Amino acid sequence: MLVNWQIWLILALLCFIVEIFSNTFVFLCFCVGCLVSTITALFTESIIIQILVFSIVTLISLIFVRPIINKYAFRKSNDTKTNVDALIGAEGRVIETIDDISNTGRVFVNGDDWKAVSVDNQRIEKDKKISVVKVDSNILIVKQIN
Repeated sequence: MLVNWQIWLILALLCFIVEIFSNTFVFLCFCVGCLVSTITALFTESIIIQILVFSIVTLISLIFVRPIINKYAFRKSNDTKTNVDALIGAEGRVIETIDDISNTGRVFVNGDDWKAVSVDNQRIEKDKKISVVKVDSNILIVKQIN
């Protein structure tokens, strides 16, 4: 037969395991509440006091601790560019002469072949280095660099 502190400890472990897979820090707050209730169960047999301690500690964790953890855990996620946003500023080379008049031009950027147009409608010859200025749908708007 399990005693109260063992049940709280098992619940804390289960909450921690769920938190590992969810990565939301909600179950971590429940885990903290269970751990404090484990300590409380060592000093008192009253299940009402243990549940009250669990509720208060979990609520405090959800309101005050979780936002702080989220702030530091995900602080760099907004700085990371992904998808086509990551192409802006990237350098590459022209693999087919860019000529806006004849509507030709292809570039090789980050391992991919892209349709390209010049930012200033100038002709850019094959094998010249370019930099991506803007992305318009699936067409890169580029400028020549030296």
